[in-house]
Parts: sequence; C-alpha cells; structure tokens
Amino acid sequence: MSAPILSLRGINKSFGPVHVLRNVDFDAHAGKVTALVGDNGAGKSTLIKCIAGIYIPEQGEFSFEGKKVTIGGPRDATALGIEIVYQDLALCDNLDIVHNMFLGREEKSAMTLDESKMESMAKKTLESLSVRTVKSIRQKVESLSGGQRQTVAIARAVLWNSKVVILDEPTAALGVAQTEQVLKLVRSLADKGLAVIVISHNLNDVFQVADNIAAMYLGTMAAQVEKSKVSQSDVVRLITTGASEKVS
Repeated sequence: MSAPILSLRGINKSFGPVHVLRNVDFDAHAGKVTALVGDNGAGKSTLIKCIAGIYIPEQGEFSFEGKKVTIGGPRDATALGIEIVYQDLALCDNLDIVHNMFLGREEKSAMTLDESKMESMAKKTLESLSVRTVKSIRQKVESLSGGQRQTVAIARAVLWNSKVVILDEPTAALGVAQTEQVLKLVRSLADKGLAVIVISHNLNDVFQVADNIAAMYLGTMAAQVEKSKVSQSDVVRLITTGASEKVS
C-alpha cells in the first residue's frame, strides 16, 4: 500500500484526570475508505476532533503528504485540505442548496454575492459526484430528505479541493434506499482519489464500503487492518475486548 496522506503517531489527549486517547496511531490513504469503529466512549470523536484542530493533543505527531505538520486549530486543518461532515450536518434549513454549500465562504463580486459563480460551482460539484436525486440546487434544505441533506453536506466538503474527507455516522437514521445512495457517494469520493474516513457503528455499512478498518478500544487503537483480512466477528472482538487474539 502507498504511503498514507495523513498519519498520526503517539497521540495522547486528556480532559483533566481522564486520559481519553493513549498513544494512538492512525493512517488514512488517498483513494481509500478507512472506517473508524469502536464502542461509545472509545475515543473516536476525540481523535477526529484532534485531526480537525478542535482539540490539541498533549503529545503526538501529525504528518500530511509525508511532511510533519502542526494542526493548532480548524483553519490549519482546512488549509491542509481536511474537511469534516459532522453528524448534525450543520445545514441551514431556510437557505437553498447553493447558499448552504458556500456558507461562510461566499464568492463575491465587488460588494455583492456572485450568485452565478456559486451556482455554477455547486452544480459542477454535484454533477462530479453523480448526484441526480436533487431536483434543483435552489431548493431550500428544509424540503430535502435525509439522504439528500447528507449528499449536500458531503458535496460542500469536497467543493474546496479537499484531500481528506471525514464523515461522522453518515448513514445514521437513514432508510435502506438512502443509505445505499450515501454509501455509493462515499465510495465515489475514494474512487476520485480522496482519503475518506468514516465513523460508523454499522458493521454492514463498514464492510460494504471500507478498504481499511481502524478499531478503537478504551482510548487505544486496537488495530488498523485491511478489510479483506478480517471478518465481522474479528472486528466485534477488537471493539469489545481490544482483541484477545492478534488480528493482522
């Protein structure tokens, strides 16, 4: 396998006396989907927030595209090309798809918004992801289904020439058809060369879409393995016990 685009080594993070992450190593590869799994409280969200620059670890190193980097805040992560789609999606129901995709990063012409440029860029991005379920990019988000909302949030993340896209429970609360739609979109992101990290509790989804699986247990990285080399029972064991037997 090629060198990872994003590599974390020896990440430690505490909140007061609670040691949440303990010497965590993690890799994400361009063109691959890496599923980050683990029970509630295993440290998945904290690890992702360290990558996003929301939390600053007390110890550990970050490398991006083979170079050591410092992520001291969200702007540093964004500048590298790291985008995160959180579970709540952070969409504004009263705005249309275009304005949601450019929220906080609006294109301007002189003193006014460049509506035509934003519309063109939004349309091109959605088309590049083969999104065909949205009738109009001027629809308000409040009129969209759960799967369509997730699609808009993902499209917003890739609009900015991102290199790593992190998705937090992208299929949570979605129906069967919408889940299938979102998983196809996730796969297409990797096929376009992005490194995709998916946090999920649904092992069926994980085994359908992931190339690699990183399993956390009580703040440690129990193992990071290729999906083809493990079974669902292996991953369950990693999640629940930290692996009583070696998985490689």
